[in-house]
Amino acid sequence: MSIRQRHQSGRGHAVAQHRNDPDTEPYNIIPVHNLLADHPSLRYPEVRAAAAALRAVGDLRRPPYAQWLPHMDLLDWLALLFGFQNDNVRNQREHLVLHLANAQMRLTPPPDNIDTLDAGVLRRFRKKLLKNYTSWCSYLGKKSNIWISDRRESAQDQRRELLYVSLYLLIWGESANLRFMPECLCYIFHHMAMELNKILEGYIDENTGQPVLPSISGENAFLNCVVKPIYNTIRDEVESSKNGTAPHRDWRNYDDINEYFWSKRCFQKLKWPIDVGSNFFVTSSRSKHVGKTGFVEERSFLNLYRSFDRLWVMLVLFLQAAIIIAWEEKEYPWQALKERGAQVRALSIFLTWSALRFLQSLLDVRTQYSLVSSETLGLGFRMVMKSIVASVWIVVFGVFYGRIWSQRNNDRRWSAEADRRVVNFLWVALVFVIPELLALALFIIPWIRNFIEETNWRIFYLLSWWFQSRTFVGRGLREGLMDNIKYTLFWAAVLATKFCFSYFMQIKPMIAPSKELMNLDNVTYEWHEFFGSGHRFAVGLLWLPVVLIYLMDLQIWYSIYSSFVGAGVGLFAHLGEIRNIQQLRLRFQFFASAIQFNLMPEEQLLNTRGTLKNKFKDAIRRLKLRYGLGRPYKKLESNQVEANKFALIWNEIIMIFREEDIVSDREVELLEVPQNSWNVRVIRWPCFLLCNELLLALSQAKELVDAPDKWLWYKICKNEYRRCAVIEAYDCIKHLVLEIVKRNTDEHSILTVLFQEIDHSLQIEKFTKTFKMTALPQLHTKLIHLVQLLNKPKKDPNQVVNTLQALYEIVVRDFFKDKRSTEQLREDGLAPPASMAGLLFEDAVKLPDPDNETFYRQVRRLHTILTSRDSMQNIPVNLEARRRIAFFSNSLFMNIPHAPQVEKMMAFSVLTPYYSEEVLYNKEQLRTENEDGISTLYYLQTIYVDEWKNFMERMRREGLVKDDEIWTTKLRDLRLWASYRGQTLSRTVRGMMYYYRALKMLAFLDSASEMDIREGSRELGSMRRDIGLDGFGSERSPSSRSLSRTGSSVNLLFKGHEYGTALMKYTYVVACQIYGTQKAKKDPHAEEILYLMKNNEALRVAYVDEVSSGRDEKEYYSVLVKYDHQLQKEVEIYRVKLPGPLKLGEGKPENQNHAIIFTRGDAVQTIDMNQDNYFEEALKMRNLLEEYRHYYGIRKPTILGVREHVFTGSVSSLAWFMSAQETSFVTLGQRVLANPLKVRMHYGHPDVFDRFWFLTRGGISKASRVINISEDIFAGFNCTLRGGNVTHHEYIQVGKGRDVGLNQISMFEAKVASGNGEQVLSRDVYRLGHRLDFFRMLSFFYTTVGFFFSTMLVVLTVYAFLWGRLYLALSGVEGSALGSNSNNKALGTILNQQFIIQLGLFTALPMIVENSLEHGFLQALWDFLTMQLELSSVFYTFSMGTRTHFFGRTILHGGAKYRATGRGFVVQHKSFAENYRLYARSHFVKAIELGLILIVYAAHSPVAKDSFVYIAMTIFSWFLVVSWIMAPFVFNPSGFDWLKTVDDFDDFMSWIWYRGSVFAKAEQSWERWWYEEQDHLRTTGKLGKVLEVILDLRFFFFQYGIVYQLDIASGSTSFLVYALSWIFVFVAFGVFVVIVYARDKYAAKEHIYYRMVQFLVIILAILVIIALLEFTNFNFLDIFTSLLAFIPTGWGLILVAQVLRPALQSTIVWDMVVSVSRLYDIMFGVIVMAPVALLSWLPGFQSMQTRILFNEAFSRGLRIFQIVTGKKSKVDL
Repeated sequence: MSIRQRHQSGRGHAVAQHRNDPDTEPYNIIPVHNLLADHPSLRYPEVRAAAAALRAVGDLRRPPYAQWLPHMDLLDWLALLFGFQNDNVRNQREHLVLHLANAQMRLTPPPDNIDTLDAGVLRRFRKKLLKNYTSWCSYLGKKSNIWISDRRESAQDQRRELLYVSLYLLIWGESANLRFMPECLCYIFHHMAMELNKILEGYIDENTGQPVLPSISGENAFLNCVVKPIYNTIRDEVESSKNGTAPHRDWRNYDDINEYFWSKRCFQKLKWPIDVGSNFFVTSSRSKHVGKTGFVEERSFLNLYRSFDRLWVMLVLFLQAAIIIAWEEKEYPWQALKERGAQVRALSIFLTWSALRFLQSLLDVRTQYSLVSSETLGLGFRMVMKSIVASVWIVVFGVFYGRIWSQRNNDRRWSAEADRRVVNFLWVALVFVIPELLALALFIIPWIRNFIEETNWRIFYLLSWWFQSRTFVGRGLREGLMDNIKYTLFWAAVLATKFCFSYFMQIKPMIAPSKELMNLDNVTYEWHEFFGSGHRFAVGLLWLPVVLIYLMDLQIWYSIYSSFVGAGVGLFAHLGEIRNIQQLRLRFQFFASAIQFNLMPEEQLLNTRGTLKNKFKDAIRRLKLRYGLGRPYKKLESNQVEANKFALIWNEIIMIFREEDIVSDREVELLEVPQNSWNVRVIRWPCFLLCNELLLALSQAKELVDAPDKWLWYKICKNEYRRCAVIEAYDCIKHLVLEIVKRNTDEHSILTVLFQEIDHSLQIEKFTKTFKMTALPQLHTKLIHLVQLLNKPKKDPNQVVNTLQALYEIVVRDFFKDKRSTEQLREDGLAPPASMAGLLFEDAVKLPDPDNETFYRQVRRLHTILTSRDSMQNIPVNLEARRRIAFFSNSLFMNIPHAPQVEKMMAFSVLTPYYSEEVLYNKEQLRTENEDGISTLYYLQTIYVDEWKNFMERMRREGLVKDDEIWTTKLRDLRLWASYRGQTLSRTVRGMMYYYRALKMLAFLDSASEMDIREGSRELGSMRRDIGLDGFGSERSPSSRSLSRTGSSVNLLFKGHEYGTALMKYTYVVACQIYGTQKAKKDPHAEEILYLMKNNEALRVAYVDEVSSGRDEKEYYSVLVKYDHQLQKEVEIYRVKLPGPLKLGEGKPENQNHAIIFTRGDAVQTIDMNQDNYFEEALKMRNLLEEYRHYYGIRKPTILGVREHVFTGSVSSLAWFMSAQETSFVTLGQRVLANPLKVRMHYGHPDVFDRFWFLTRGGISKASRVINISEDIFAGFNCTLRGGNVTHHEYIQVGKGRDVGLNQISMFEAKVASGNGEQVLSRDVYRLGHRLDFFRMLSFFYTTVGFFFSTMLVVLTVYAFLWGRLYLALSGVEGSALGSNSNNKALGTILNQQFIIQLGLFTALPMIVENSLEHGFLQALWDFLTMQLELSSVFYTFSMGTRTHFFGRTILHGGAKYRATGRGFVVQHKSFAENYRLYARSHFVKAIELGLILIVYAAHSPVAKDSFVYIAMTIFSWFLVVSWIMAPFVFNPSGFDWLKTVDDFDDFMSWIWYRGSVFAKAEQSWERWWYEEQDHLRTTGKLGKVLEVILDLRFFFFQYGIVYQLDIASGSTSFLVYALSWIFVFVAFGVFVVIVYARDKYAAKEHIYYRMVQFLVIILAILVIIALLEFTNFNFLDIFTSLLAFIPTGWGLILVAQVLRPALQSTIVWDMVVSVSRLYDIMFGVIVMAPVALLSWLPGFQSMQTRILFNEAFSRGLRIFQIVTGKKSKVDL
């Protein structure tokens, strides 16, 4: 306890005193320490059994030096022995008890003795938890220290199993950052388990003669002696990495330190107890350290080749073979191959292949040499040998190939000897490809491959030693045979298409022009040609774009095929069958059965699961259900329990819609299924289904006047809803009339007799014979009148009497076919006795009390049924509500696993990392207006106009009188309403707490008897309206009532155990990393988080607490808190001390990792801060968790992928593009990845992890600095490499918010692209690239890094194409080619085909296909056209640029960083300066460069003289240039507003010239920004710098090419012309220096001198120009042309200077570089600004832009225009 007392805070003492009193000790979910407490979960015998098993300490030797108390258990025993922390023990005790109890509850059939822990449960858990440990032991050839035989079972064994499991969990629970290193934990467990065994077996210590004691013990011994040393090593390594900017090869990250434990050397070096003197603890910066282990991450594009060499070998070899064959210029390739010469030439691919292998081995040596040390010499030997062998192969092939041709040339023909040499060559080749053939054989029979890799036999290790280094992960990754066949067929089709296309469309057409160019003679060069073969070089330039496209178009073919395969898979999964409410109406009557079938557990008979017969039955039932076949799914009668259950669930869903304000009160009445009252004989469908049906039935009755009963009734019964409407209307009218007439009056008895007659005639099927059908319409009108009178707020009994009299008259006079006299009527009891005075009904009517809500609600329903004529197609009005109902109902007809009972379901928890984002909008945020006068609230009211109306309606019902009270008494409700429409924590928490709410309701339905449900539904029906719609029975304050999402109507029926069950199955942990600091600072965020805890009982908050322990030292704790409703305050549950600061790696994974010890259950769902959930989806969670029991292929899943709905799509067209792209990826893309391709990873989406599988294998994300910047996807990589299985399920969905402004989207894409750049370097990608089989490797490449690489190739193709054209034009080759042969027009058009492909297909096809699957083809087409009109192509082209820039830059130079994008609403205008800062380097400069090339080409190319050819050739390039320059302004609100444009320009200029302080931010000062833009050059390596300089040299080419085109050169092609042109550059710089010098010296004091210098310079320039005009061929145009030459040169010089900054910074040159750069940025700014200014100046452009940007909102009738221009309407709040 001493740690507790050491706290400065008083809290420590309080907690310490509580510890000994079990009643007051705070607990998390179950009070395990006090099993007698009054807590609903403790009623389960399983919980008590698990706790009792832990208490069975028995005869274990008590730990010495510590006081043993009677209530202690096995965990306390371990803690006292090994020195674990008390709170860690408490946390793991609850963890273990909960898990074992849950596992035992799931047993079917239940064990014989339910009061003891079942041995099988414990054994299975131990095997699962320690699976990774046992496989690690066998991998290292060590004997496992788990001393339990799997054959015999005894009571001793049970205790022993518990001890092992507890020991592992205690180690895990206290390891802090070490949890990222699973094999490090295995090492620790291995030794501690050994010591435990010695104590259990009673070993004697040889040195002391006493019984053995652990080598570490005492208070916090485990933390201080085991965790701290390793933690400090990691921390020192991270510090030596200079915040992640040092090259990866210079420091060890988490993976390196973990992989140290993959070799036996860890046992020799580290020993036990851990030897702190070992070289393992020396950091990388000093000598004698352990370097990188397992892998070295080197920055280079060649990593793509190194990791995916098989793909590139395939592409290169095919390209070579195709060119060789196409060169023969035959129609088809097989014709060319008939010639022996072509065959032999094609064999040269073996030379290339061996060269590629040599390249691979050189790359291995170059990147991995630092792995080799004295401890790992075998590795070095293998690398060297591989290079030697590869070079020998090159020589062998070269010799054999040379011999073939020498023989051929000697014999001048293909002689027999030459043929023999060809055969010899083939034998050599066969030997070369033996490894490939072996791999192919193992590919066909995957299980053999898995067996070889997973078995740790030395012989297998020796056999595979040559091919791949032995690693612990990445073994046995092959899938089953069926999966193998599926993805092989997929890729066979893709590759076949690609190769046919490439051969016939790309390579073959190039051959003829290439030959022409090669054979050109007498080319007249227009410049100084250094080598005579410039036209050969031109051929290369012509081929370059074709080759780039050839390398990239596999991505396009993949995209096309995956779209259609995905659509097929989706169709078979029954997606999109119910797309809208109309389709739901057709199926609604089966919908109740579907809910019963899927959401309600079946009565589980013993061991009936999983048999073939059962599966078959199941399939038949699903078929019946889906298409409404067979009797049971036809009629649901009103008294069936099934109908009542359905009504409870459906009404609860509708109530929650009402709470969320997406439906109005009126819609609730139309949508709900009312409980049965008024003795109606049929199920009462929702009103929106019965609308118009009664009127149709009436018209049928009118038409079929003389038809017999049977026929008429048969006609009506054809439509189920019509039948129900008729019966319900009759039963209700009967009940209503008898209700409002007093009992025991004559009138009452008359009516009773009348109804008896009608009933009798119906029974004997003589209704149409007895009554006239023609009187029905009259009756109908009068009944409507009666119901309307009853519906009025002020009810007039006299009018009711009149109406009843009129009705009576119609019945008596017109309704009976046989007229009866008054006497007859009296006899039949249908007329009052003669003695009765006064008129009928005069004193007999008594209306129910106006407060009788149930009665009047029924009356309103009756009124709707009687009167509604419209078909109510648009109920509910809200699009979101319709989408959700449609998706939910559709998902119930898909193949879902059966639901278990809540008690038998898997437990799960949800984990959300949170830092400092918004929790709840406050009053100021809602009211503050931006510069356009728009407040957030006003914006939300306009976007969600119907939801605002519903909200105000609800507030009025809850007591709001005046509208402005919304800012006072109802402020909390208002803030919540707004927060639930942003991306806030409160929205996420509300969504996740629906799980809890759903589980409570399902637990009630599981255990409720038929009576409970029937009675309950009655009570609810009567109560709901008394309490107001929300149905909160509790006596809470109105404000808390509205939020407390637990207070739903079904709550009123709960018996109390539902809470216990739900708490055991579900917990929600939010990792609010800095909550402690926020509390200390009194930050409002802290109060809001507390408020959330107060209102959600299953919510827990985990945070990191920093406590000063004197002397500048700090202690860190992982703390878990909850809100205690009895004490009415927040209580601390656990406080586990950490070895030091939490954040050593990336922030989010570290935050997840510290909180994961507080999660519970078998599964954990990772939810981000921007997600949301829906109640109706939460109902399906227990079905989803059942997927863990099913095999997918040869493995059970370890990650269940879940589909998302992007809810931010409606904000603006930009958000719509983003969400469309995202939706097609999270649905169609991932569906294909999971099945058939089997390479779905984890993408940071709402995936559900198998918790115990992951917590023993490194957690749910990776956290190494920089390399794991996209932390989530590495969890997927890790899962796949360790033999997990990721699936994707589309019957359940979670909401997700996305960024909505262009700047936010670009930052997000930059983050993703940089993350992918880092992945290229990572060990995970390298291992997957090598360990997956060929086809899965292709799928993996094209869906992760390959996608970004292909995007980059598209942009590079444009570059290559344009630079190539420029070279041809300026060198004169193009002119010569055209001159020599007019056929060579082919040159002009050859490259068009390439650009057609990328334009739309690339991004659009998956979207169209997914849309047509889910919303219908026409809708999808319409959406696509709308998107094009809203300039989506501009946006996609722009984001292509973002991806390319950041992906390429990260691979070359690093510098990936986490970019916080903010999640606000975007309606304000972004200034020009801000856009310039974001996009200058990534887009603007590149676009200007391409534009310059296009202009120069247009001026100097003979081809471009034909304007059509020029347009056809460059249209795509111009589109790219325009998109890159204009997109930030097109998608910027008020982007073309003239006044704003003027202000923006002033702002931009003041930013450029800002001469502020040293501490200025990049937002204020241009200079600061300019330095930040070069940051990546400071951290890059030498190679990066060299490459950067090489790339910058392209800018000097302009000058070289253009100088010779000037008239002043007068046609000379001497090199002197170019050399002289540099004089101009130096003169220009000289003049600049003089002016700057003069300004600095004279401008302030002697201004006249400064002016004089300027004057002299101008005069001099004019004189020079006059002289040139006079004495040379110079003309005025040359001035402008030469600007095109010299401006790029200056830019090139600046870029080179930036790379050489370390050398130049201290010299005078640097100031000059800065000044010139500033001028360049001004020039770029003006160039970009010019088109914007022009468009702003043109009238009407601004309104058009607003229409484009907010089109979605326009069509929904919003007032966005006011939002943007700020004309607020007066009526608003």
